[in-house]
Amino acid sequence: MKAVVMAGGEGTRLRPMTANQPKPLLPVANRPIMEHVLRLLKRHGVTETVVTLQFLAALVRNYFGDGDELGMSLQYATEDIPLGTAGSVKNAADRLRDDRFLVISGDALTDIDLSDMVRFHRENGALITIGLKRVPNPLEFGIVIIDEAGRVQRFLEKPTWGQVFSDTVNTGVYVMEPEVLDHVAAGEPVDWSADVFPRLLESGAPIFGYVADGYWEDVGTHESYLKAQADALSGKVRLDVGGFELSPGVWVAESASVDPDAVLKGPLLIGDYAKIEAGAELREYTVLGNNVVVREGAFLHRAVVHDNVYVGPGAHLRGCVVGKSTDVMAGARIEEDAVIGDDCVIEPEAYISSGVKVYPFKTIEAGAVVNTSVIWESRGQRSLFGPRGVSGLVNVEITPELCVRLASAYATTLRKGAYVVTSRDSSLAARALKRAVISALTASAINVLDLEAAPLPVARFHTARDAAAGGIALRTTAGDPQSVDIVIMDDRGADLSAAAQRKLERVFSRQEFRRAFPGEIAELTYPARVVEDYTHELMRRIDMSGIAGMKVVVDCAGGTSSLVLPTLLGRVGVEVLTVNARLDDASPTETLAERRRDLQRLSELVSSSRAAFGVRFDPVGERIALVDEMGQLIGEERALLVVLDLVAAERRGGQVALPVTTTRVAEQVCRFHGVQAQWTSTALDALTSAAAGEDMIFAADGRGGFVVPEFSPAIDGLAAFMRLLGLVARTRLSLSQIDARIPEARLLKRSVPTRWAAKGAVMRSVIEAVEASAEGQRIDTTDGVRVVGEDGTWVLILPAATEPVTDLWAEAHDMDTAQALIERWARIVEAAAS
Repeated sequence: MKAVVMAGGEGTRLRPMTANQPKPLLPVANRPIMEHVLRLLKRHGVTETVVTLQFLAALVRNYFGDGDELGMSLQYATEDIPLGTAGSVKNAADRLRDDRFLVISGDALTDIDLSDMVRFHRENGALITIGLKRVPNPLEFGIVIIDEAGRVQRFLEKPTWGQVFSDTVNTGVYVMEPEVLDHVAAGEPVDWSADVFPRLLESGAPIFGYVADGYWEDVGTHESYLKAQADALSGKVRLDVGGFELSPGVWVAESASVDPDAVLKGPLLIGDYAKIEAGAELREYTVLGNNVVVREGAFLHRAVVHDNVYVGPGAHLRGCVVGKSTDVMAGARIEEDAVIGDDCVIEPEAYISSGVKVYPFKTIEAGAVVNTSVIWESRGQRSLFGPRGVSGLVNVEITPELCVRLASAYATTLRKGAYVVTSRDSSLAARALKRAVISALTASAINVLDLEAAPLPVARFHTARDAAAGGIALRTTAGDPQSVDIVIMDDRGADLSAAAQRKLERVFSRQEFRRAFPGEIAELTYPARVVEDYTHELMRRIDMSGIAGMKVVVDCAGGTSSLVLPTLLGRVGVEVLTVNARLDDASPTETLAERRRDLQRLSELVSSSRAAFGVRFDPVGERIALVDEMGQLIGEERALLVVLDLVAAERRGGQVALPVTTTRVAEQVCRFHGVQAQWTSTALDALTSAAAGEDMIFAADGRGGFVVPEFSPAIDGLAAFMRLLGLVARTRLSLSQIDARIPEARLLKRSVPTRWAAKGAVMRSVIEAVEASAEGQRIDTTDGVRVVGEDGTWVLILPAATEPVTDLWAEAHDMDTAQALIERWARIVEAAAS
């Protein structure tokens, strides 16, 4: 006996779950509904099946193939246009002429006893037997009246309450004799219940109804979909649930990883390769698909989560559905009956209200409160580039697939045959992802010079020096070992300008990638003497006179600077105590607590060894932290002023480049030594561009990043350290003495939450507030809006580029005035943002 599985429906009421996949592929208990149907058929000895398809037919064919994995033989009949329930079966008539056959829906969940139904059909000599089920709400179904013998008396499709005359409905499961197909017109839309059955009933054909005792649920709405999941977990329907029963009602796949400190309250199901961290809480009727990650502190109750979903720390999901490959970030909340489509990003602290539908490929901005469905718009879509390049969680936001697309987009902006320098830090993630980058570049006719593990300043140096068109460096995000940054550079070794970023983003978003012809596939080479060339040029450009006999303490932080410092320090006559001078691929970055611990240790070593100073590199050798000869840590803002004072005192002329967020105490230092300050924006490439200008002697970003213009316009911790050695050796003052003579800065910073859509209104309100004021203030728009008072006090209002916040800085002659100033402007921003 054969069966026909009808799998051509669109499932429009289930959108957005069915926006980009057919309804029969929707998972229930981590298997497509249609797979449960096929397994039911096989249990009853039906292994030869014809599947009728129409909507997204290829997806169903690709998933099930010929049915061999299920131990069945599947054939497919595809409709060019929807032919209705009867027309679709007629479309497969050439495979059904031999014997009676079963017809069953591929998108309804059931465990009806098909063998008993066939027995009933055969014993009654029926032409058609209709599977029936008694339901509490028959409005959405076809009602059927049968007599005591089970013979059908009357049909009514989808009645109103005034028309309801029975609670016995048509399940769409039929046993039919092959001659039934003679009553169905070919190539036309025809329906069983509305067209064929009523005509046959009028002609007196033997049509019977079999009232089933088993489970049946037409999964046609979001409510019924969640109900089907709960019924599957409760055992109300007989299904093959994979995995083992960890505790009563808690089903876990053997390959899943569940921390013993996670809270599990069944019934629930955890799929293959899922990872549940300590402190996560999974409550009743939760279903997690394959490869789902649930981080610490997350809470899920009656949540259905499809494959490859990331649920961040503290996220809260209740009574909702989350589509596959979606990222639900830290602290986000998704409420009852909300449905999130595939490939969405729900950013931190976002709130999805009850009943909201978010269609596939949408991004919900951080902190957004979404009360209406997101269908067409791409709500709060983030820029590809952030303050550290392209950043995100490893294998959640930054995947090998994204690396391939990003590198392909970058390659498309370059000419064929160009050279690109690649490098990475010591992490395993950066190593793996760089391989994807290199593959995409060479496949796009871009030659690759791979430096392997190298400090970021070395990568920037070789990008600028080797006539490369640009560079790509991968590094672990500072303070977050689970995230990675992809730094993309131009031919100067500098971060891409805003215009270049926009160009790359356009190519990336359109996926208009250039591919090389077979003869154009480019080469991968590994340059020799990378470290030697860098150190030779650095020693040639920097004044190292007077440093013989100095004593310093250096902390490499287990990063790539340890690959360069031995060669560099071996060429100068200083006494160096080095710690953490090895590559640490297990801990490529450190937490704040670990950083403080290591800085404390550095302080102790400096003071006990009577060193001139101590320096700690970040893991990629780009930024440094300073400790004075007394063992006191010099804060980042103070370190900028101290090094500025050293450079300006020695050079007695020239220009320095500083971001507009820097304290204006820097101006006092510059004036004292006859140096001129040039203010830049906070954009990634702004400091580099300014540092490349004429007569530049110094640049810094106030976050541990220093530029040595005579060597390179890029931020370089190694070059800054070597320059500092010479400066300290030649001055008569120690770092603590220099720090003591510089005035205290009274600079405050605050961030005010601001919706993306309100940022323009905020800045307009700031300008209007200044214009309405009679205080003689002036405006500086180098970056954001800086309001400068007649007495020199100032406040900077700057919308954050990658977060829904507005940042404020305020500086005055005393802290009380600075506090009052920042509070005043924060109120203006808050009012405009509300």
